Amino acid sequence: MIAVTVSDSQLREAAHEGMDAFVGVFIKAIRHAVNGELTPETMAQLNADQLTLLAWDTLHEEVMDGGFVQLIHNGYGPFIFKNPFAKAVKLWGLRDLSKLVYEAHTLYLKHHEQIEQDCTEEEFMALFEQFPAFDDLDDTFVENEEAWTAQIAAYIDEHLEQFAHIEKEK
Repeated sequence: MIAVTVSDSQLREAAHEGMDAFVGVFIKAIRHAVNGELTPETMAQLNADQLTLLAWDTLHEEVMDGGFVQLIHNGYGPFIFKNPFAKAVKLWGLRDLSKLVYEAHTLYLKHHEQIEQDCTEEEFMALFEQFPAFDDLDDTFVENEEAWTAQIAAYIDEHLEQFAHIEKEK
C-alpha cells in the first residue's frame, strides 16, 4: 500500500476553511502519493475508500465543468461506470448519488461509443444537443453537489484512517 499522509495542521486548517477544503486535503494527499498518475499499478496500491474519493473528485470536476457528456467524452466513463463507484458511495450513505450514477451508467452504456469519438470543438458542443437525456442528471448533480460534498466530508471525518495517516506535529 502507498503511504498517504496528511499533517494535523493541514487538517485543522482545512476543517476551518470548510468541507470542500477538508475533502480537498485528502484528494491532494492521495494524488500526491500516486505522483498524480492513476494507473492500474497505483490503483492496486490504494484502498477502496481512497479510490472512491478519487472517483468522486473526477466525477465532481467533470460534471461541474461540462456534465456527464464531458466526463464520458474525456474518457472517464470506464473509471466511474465500470468500477464499483456507485455501490461504494451507497455504502458511504450517499444513496441519491448512487442512484444518479446508476442512471447515468444506463445512458453511458447506450451512448458512450458516439460520445467518446474524437471530434472538433464544434462537434463536441453539438453532443450536448444530441444527448439531452443527460441534462436532468447534470442538473440533479449540480443541485445536490454541496450536500453530497458535506456527506463525503462527514464520512471521511468518521473514517480518517481509511484515507490517510494523520501526522501529529511536535
